[in-house]
Amino acid sequence: MNENSIRILGIAGSLRQRSFNRGLLRAAQEVAPGGVEIDVFDLNDIPLYNEDLDAAGPLQPVAALQTAVRDADALLVATPEYNTSMSGVLKNAIDWASQPFPDHGLLDKPVALMGASPGRFGTARAQGDVRSVLTALGCYVLPKPVLQVGAAGEKFSAAGDLEDETVRQKVEELLETLVKWTRMLRAGQ
Repeated sequence: MNENSIRILGIAGSLRQRSFNRGLLRAAQEVAPGGVEIDVFDLNDIPLYNEDLDAAGPLQPVAALQTAVRDADALLVATPEYNTSMSGVLKNAIDWASQPFPDHGLLDKPVALMGASPGRFGTARAQGDVRSVLTALGCYVLPKPVLQVGAAGEKFSAAGDLEDETVRQKVEELLETLVKWTRMLRAGQ
């Protein structure tokens, strides 16, 4: 990749293969502009955060997550909303990625948030919580556009693929803005 290329790490806060949020990340990969590579990290093998496990050096799946976060130019986080907040899976991944503290790979990382939920409010509350945690860790979380997909069952196939063209256009807009944001931050360093 050349210096104008952007490497984005996609993280879905759901382990379910047919999840709407994994579908949002697949759609992002499909509409990514030229020069943008989106790799999706699977959180299935990440253990529950336990500082004792980290003391001897991170386990291989955790080390892979930390390396992927550190090597990415930006993050694209797709969060479900569970009980009016982010999923435990996503919070756990953030906790691991924030190690070793304070010199972790999330520091100064540009991040865009999106999410889909069966509820009519989308993932507004979950995204607020994710934004709060990532901002506290020193990430530059994109303030807008906001992509909160409500009534997701009407917009995705049974296989979890995005079928709604309006949402697809919003994913594309979010990506374009994240790329601009990332390049702007890169130029300022």
